[in-house]
Amino acid sequence: MRIDVISAVPQILRPVLRQSILGRAQRKGIVRIVVHDLHHYGVDRHGHIDDAPYGGGAGMVIRCEPVFACIEKLQAERHYDEVIYMTADGERLTQSLVNQLTLCRNLIILAGHYKGVDQRIRDVLVTREISIGDYVLTGGELPALVLIDAIVRLLPGVLNDPESALEDSFQAGLLEPPVYTRPADFRGYKVPEVLLSGNHEAIRQWRYEQALRKTRERRPDLLADVELEPKGAVQQTR
Repeated sequence: MRIDVISAVPQILRPVLRQSILGRAQRKGIVRIVVHDLHHYGVDRHGHIDDAPYGGGAGMVIRCEPVFACIEKLQAERHYDEVIYMTADGERLTQSLVNQLTLCRNLIILAGHYKGVDQRIRDVLVTREISIGDYVLTGGELPALVLIDAIVRLLPGVLNDPESALEDSFQAGLLEPPVYTRPADFRGYKVPEVLLSGNHEAIRQWRYEQALRKTRERRPDLLADVELEPKGAVQQTR
């Protein structure tokens, strides 16, 4: 997979992309992540990329010229499955959406900044608009990193234990159950006996019941999307 990220402040992105799982995935050749500085496509020798909004109002708006120039250059080199704009008014990022995006070969992610981008960029170039939540940040760089991390960790060969990703919250429609490790008794706080029993069926049932309890308490809205079966199997209903 290749991911091209377009940003007005690329220095926010590069240090994070070199670290941990994202860095290892790139060194292993599983994914290539290329960061593009939008100022390199600025409208003048100073690299200006923004201007005041027509009609007045606070804030600045990213102009069409630099974004069109950057994206059209990339599209002339290869086909992209999606051109994604990170914006607070986009569709909510979900695990299901992340799963879909892992099937793509090439992605462009545009990180907005200032007051946003000229609407013509969204109308003509962008194929998908994604939000990481109902709040506003100073730019789209952090949301872009969230999206990249969520995608890359699911690519084959990235995680040492690929089954771990399949047990994450939201993958089966429920929140993840509690997890424990050594010691079994820490200051009198003990690990549930069932996890020490070696009875795999009992452990699976306990984990399912705990996941269901947590989901009912914290995110009951998720239960509308799954069909719960008596023995703990969970099937997606949509």
